Amino acid sequence: VQLVESGGALVQPGGSLRLSCACSGFTFSSAVMSWYRQAPGKEREWVAVIGRDGGYRNALDSVKGRFTISRDNANNTVYLQMSSLKAEDTAVYYCKAAVKGVDYWGKGTLVTVSS
Repeated sequence: VQLVESGGALVQPGGSLRLSCACSGFTFSSAVMSWYRQAPGKEREWVAVIGRDGGYRNALDSVKGRFTISRDNANNTVYLQMSSLKAEDTAVYYCKAAVKGVDYWGKGTLVTVSS
């Protein structure tokens, strides 16, 4: 099983980024996919979730209206489109696959929001 995040970068406040998480080694369309983040000195927190067919989505209140989670089951990839980024969004972002009661994690991608 592999989950490989990409797309993290240094971006100015108010900017946008799209994170990707390419998955392999499991049946992607059977997985509920989530994004989490961990800011320096803080615990990892859940950011957004998307159901197996993309019909269900939910997100942390502080990112609603700014972040959008989506998935491409044909290409085994989940995305996190982030806009209006704030300094407090600075964190390592991780994707997680939940498959038949087992969680798989990627190694993360760093997003730094700073001027």
